[in-house]
Amino acid sequence: FFFFFFLGCFFFLLQVLNEKKLQEVDSLWKEFETPEKANKIVKLKHFEKFQDTTEALAASTALVEGKLSKNLKKILKKIVAKDAHEQLAVADAKLGGVIKDKLNLSCIHSPMVTELMRGIRSQIEGLITGLPSREMAAMCLGLAHSLSRYKLKFSPDKVDTMIIQAISLLDDLDKELNNYIMRCREWYGWHFPELGKIITDNLTYCKCVRKVGDRTNFASSDVSDILPEEIEEDVKAAAEISMGTEVSEEDINNIIHLCDQVVEISEYRTQLYDYLKNRMMAIAPNLTVMVGELVGARLIAHAGSLLNLAKHPASTVQLLGAEKALFRALKTKRDTPKFGLIYHASLVGQTNTKNKGKISRMLAAKTALTIRYDALGENTSAEMGAENRLKVETRLRLLEERGVRRISGTGKALARTDKYQNKSEVKIFDPSGDSTLPAVSKKRKIQEVEEQDTEVAVKAKKFKAEMKETTVENDEPVKKRKKKKDKEKQAEEEVLSEEPPISPTIEVR
Repeated sequence: FFFFFFLGCFFFLLQVLNEKKLQEVDSLWKEFETPEKANKIVKLKHFEKFQDTTEALAASTALVEGKLSKNLKKILKKIVAKDAHEQLAVADAKLGGVIKDKLNLSCIHSPMVTELMRGIRSQIEGLITGLPSREMAAMCLGLAHSLSRYKLKFSPDKVDTMIIQAISLLDDLDKELNNYIMRCREWYGWHFPELGKIITDNLTYCKCVRKVGDRTNFASSDVSDILPEEIEEDVKAAAEISMGTEVSEEDINNIIHLCDQVVEISEYRTQLYDYLKNRMMAIAPNLTVMVGELVGARLIAHAGSLLNLAKHPASTVQLLGAEKALFRALKTKRDTPKFGLIYHASLVGQTNTKNKGKISRMLAAKTALTIRYDALGENTSAEMGAENRLKVETRLRLLEERGVRRISGTGKALARTDKYQNKSEVKIFDPSGDSTLPAVSKKRKIQEVEEQDTEVAVKAKKFKAEMKETTVENDEPVKKRKKKKDKEKQAEEEVLSEEPPISPTIEVR
């Protein structure tokens, strides 16, 4: 049988001489170790040269797309006319089917053909004489560049490149805006520090500074189109008693120019966000419905393209953007992260901390399905994304309620959920257990208050009288004891006074 081969700017048609040696596919490479062995297996039957690179590019693109070009059709008609009983070995099964339908020529496609093609490529210089290797390499390189340029220009898979560039630019604009606004607040804060506390919105702050300039102009300027009336009055009052330093007109002009840049970048950012939203709804509508425009665009940018993202499993989609944390956790043998870029989706953000892992896992599984549907499906509607989002929202509500409800629905039909009815009872706190005192109404009559005051006064008088009596009774035994001690002292003194004095005796020897 014949073997069709395309290389550089040429079409080759090779005839197989020994078909028995092709039976053993595993050892077929041994027959192409040297050019001499290769010439015993295959032989050059026909040679066709293209006139220029454009013609070669058209033929190569037709082969890549599985179509039959004009030059190839002429060559194969000659084979059909001469050797109609022969078979044609084709490396592309789709192209073989087209040849069989149009020319009624039997085609072969098998692992043996692939191995044979690999062997012919390795020994192509020995099989085709009279063609220098340097010229062949130059022709192959030129055709490869042209073919790559053609693929990049007309490939429908590269439309998501616009999304990747737009989301990258959007992130860069956010960083630059934050830096410019911080610099503007700090710079103008030396002149009017009170304005930063009154106006919290950054864009409004820059618009106000750009319109007024020096703080002394606030009293005479009208900023009602930028600020509400209450805040405008506060700003004018603070400008009169401000503790900021005085600056020159050149400084104010530079600050105003910075404010112009902030306002222009903010307007361009809103325009870019609208462009990104329209692009995402056109290319990946189901992904946009599931996770939003920004998160979906970041997932596509992180994977490189929508087709590469469709090849990832749900577990990889869940952890896209958290690769460093994942490898660090695997290295230190700690808990792996539960979410990456998908954490910023609205469905994950509105759940409590306990259920974020479960919802992110379920959202990643449904998101992976929608990505494959957008990348490989032919339908451009967003029904599948809406259906899967409804399932995730239902699951989220069940987790928050801590109840079990049946969810019915298939991949083709819309999901049906039970009607949600909140039958929870509202319990009111009973303050009676907080105090042991008897409950008394707050409003009391004047007579009751006066009666309570008189009762308290009577009780106080009785208490004072009782205290006096107890003190008198306790004092009486103390006085009696003192009198007894005094009498005893007087008796001792009388005895001592009645005894005669003792005269001293003198001894005489």
